[in-house]
Amino acid sequence: MNPFLQKLSERPLLGDGAMGTMLFARGASSEQCLEQLVVSRPGWVTEIHQAYAAAGADVIKSHTFGANRVRLATHGLADHVREFNFKAVRLVRDVREVTGRALFIAGDVGPLGKRLHPQGSLPEQEAYDAFREQIAVLWEAGADLLLFETFSSLDELEIAVRAARETCDLPVVASMTYAQDGLTLSGQSPVEVTGRLRDAGVDVIGINCTVGPAQTLETLQSIHQAAPELHFSVMANAGFPERVAGRFYYPSSPEYFARHVPLFLANNARLIGGCCGTTPMHVRAMHDALQTALQQNGRAPATPTATTPADEIIEVRSSGLAADLSTEGEIPPTAILRKLRAGKFVISVEVDPPRGFNVQKHIEGARHAKAVGADAVNVADSPTARVRMSALSLCIQIQQQVEIETILHFTTRDRSLMALQGDLIGARALGVRNILALTGDPPSMGDMKQSTAVYDVDSIGLVRIIDKFNQGVDFSG
Repeated sequence: MNPFLQKLSERPLLGDGAMGTMLFARGASSEQCLEQLVVSRPGWVTEIHQAYAAAGADVIKSHTFGANRVRLATHGLADHVREFNFKAVRLVRDVREVTGRALFIAGDVGPLGKRLHPQGSLPEQEAYDAFREQIAVLWEAGADLLLFETFSSLDELEIAVRAARETCDLPVVASMTYAQDGLTLSGQSPVEVTGRLRDAGVDVIGINCTVGPAQTLETLQSIHQAAPELHFSVMANAGFPERVAGRFYYPSSPEYFARHVPLFLANNARLIGGCCGTTPMHVRAMHDALQTALQQNGRAPATPTATTPADEIIEVRSSGLAADLSTEGEIPPTAILRKLRAGKFVISVEVDPPRGFNVQKHIEGARHAKAVGADAVNVADSPTARVRMSALSLCIQIQQQVEIETILHFTTRDRSLMALQGDLIGARALGVRNILALTGDPPSMGDMKQSTAVYDVDSIGLVRIIDKFNQGVDFSG
């Protein structure tokens, strides 16, 4: 039996989350060809794959959703099908080698972006040829399975499946997207879709995109009742995006996704992941929920997501961050926390760091604020995305020279997950204990528009990281 199908028959597998969401957070534009980033920004793509692998994903999608001849032609890149698809699979293979984990590489294939004749202008043969061209490269490059996702036309999906079956012997996961009314955009019911995909010989039938976990669950329940013998995949959006202060936010939290994992499993979902708006934190939450469910069912022991053996992980924890914070309970709370616990108001004065290195005016201002009754000085982190002295540096100088507490504005804009954690530890070691968690203004607002944002997590994700630190564990657990 094929290794992917064999593993899927043994236990449910965890997929990764959104790629586009993470790329946009790094500064990618919706106007550009995202698939080209595998050659122009391979580091971004690799970092995202690594983050999902570290979060516990078993299946990583190649960044090839729109890397077919028809879609690439809209960017003048139709002749780069082989280059982009081959490179994308290789990036995932590199992550697999670096992590040492037995990751499955899903060759990701999306719809062509044009309607089929006679409703549209795309001839069926041209669609078939485009799918077959992309599939052949994914297979050659080393994909372990094919994932057809976010299809709204069942006719188009059937052409893609036929192209796969006539090109290679890779397992096929075929996933449709359903609107809020529970039907495909072309009007088919989930039961009809399931019957036709079963007849086409698909290995796993999937649901992804458009709606969040709750509505995805409703669709899954209907197709499971109609075909309880089949294996299914579910990759929901993180709800419907909301535009807030110029940014899109997806409201469904990692915890909300995690609560749906047992319900997905009860309806024979064998591949569970995320679609638009989901992040490594969503995948981590689903991983933990999946491990808990498997343990409760006696089907599999909990497994660490890192490549280090479990006994070594325990040893690292006991001698690492948890050990460093083992005396935290003996350290008195900050003055700010004491006042808050006593139900008193806290007065803070905000200051922006200088654009140079002279802080004398800021020190004098902090002294005056203290003299008139301020409890703390809160220091902004490059507000409006303009280059200034680091907020942490000014906090330290104010605390040392004025002896007043500071509140450090700490943004996720410029820091990867690793840098976030390292800087938090550094701030704590230097005595800066009050943190205001912020997402941060996008670089496009400031004077360094060529700079790229990171946004591995937002402010809510940062709060969760800080909470974990206060419990003595890092982001990886």
